[in-house]
Amino acid sequence: ITPGLICGAFAERMKFSAMAIFCALWGTIVYLPLCHMVWGGGWLAYVPATGVTPLLGGALDFAGGTVVHISSGVSALVCALMIGKRLGFGHEDMRPHNLTYTALGAAMLWVGWFGFNAGSELASDNLAASAFCTTHFAAAAGGMAWAFYDWLTRGKPTVLGTASGIVAGLVCITPGAGFVNPMPAFIMGGIAGIVCAIACSKMKSTFGYDDALDAFGVHGVGGTLGAVLTGVFATRAAWDIGALKGASGTKLGLLEGGTVLTGQIAAVIVTWVFSIVVTF
Repeated sequence: ITPGLICGAFAERMKFSAMAIFCALWGTIVYLPLCHMVWGGGWLAYVPATGVTPLLGGALDFAGGTVVHISSGVSALVCALMIGKRLGFGHEDMRPHNLTYTALGAAMLWVGWFGFNAGSELASDNLAASAFCTTHFAAAAGGMAWAFYDWLTRGKPTVLGTASGIVAGLVCITPGAGFVNPMPAFIMGGIAGIVCAIACSKMKSTFGYDDALDAFGVHGVGGTLGAVLTGVFATRAAWDIGALKGASGTKLGLLEGGTVLTGQIAAVIVTWVFSIVVTF
């Protein structure tokens, strides 16, 4: 799905054959190395037993905050900048023309994301149930927050904004789905709804790039926010994997006195730089 997210940024500006070649190359030389770095025991991976890895303690990424969302969002921005704007961008009305399909798609994403996040546990157990719950809370909060933002700035909430907020909440909770409790997940989703709304409206108009489906504004910004907030809210109450490694009680997030936040920030920086350079 990750190269598919990137395609939203350069919609209407690339031939299908070029897109297919780009996706194959990107999936091989950007996605796979990042997978290994974070999930395959690489130099960004968190080590439960000691909490010590070569890069500032390693990163927690339950279902793909760095590997999927930051990498695709940042790469999408690079593509949009390199390819240029669509004809008529800034002059013609390019808003979605079928909000019924938009709402239907958002609903399908919401349901599918339970498999994306909770399914990343690869088992039907208490951690999968926890990830399922946090995913739902974050999505709901994101939708409400973006609707509230539209209400304040446009005078009324919008279907498009609410759908976008739902996705922003889902993106933000992805790295921390199995590591945080439900109420922090609700807070994370709400923050993502507001921050991503600002990124998609203010940043795009300020810098003038043509990100057709807001791949960077939602996935790049939301993924970055989620990875950092995971370092704040992660708790051993949700994920005490150390119990399996002889290190039960290892503190994780900033709020409970842990140091995993440094690893989260390091992973975000590495993912940004690697994705930009290699995508270019």
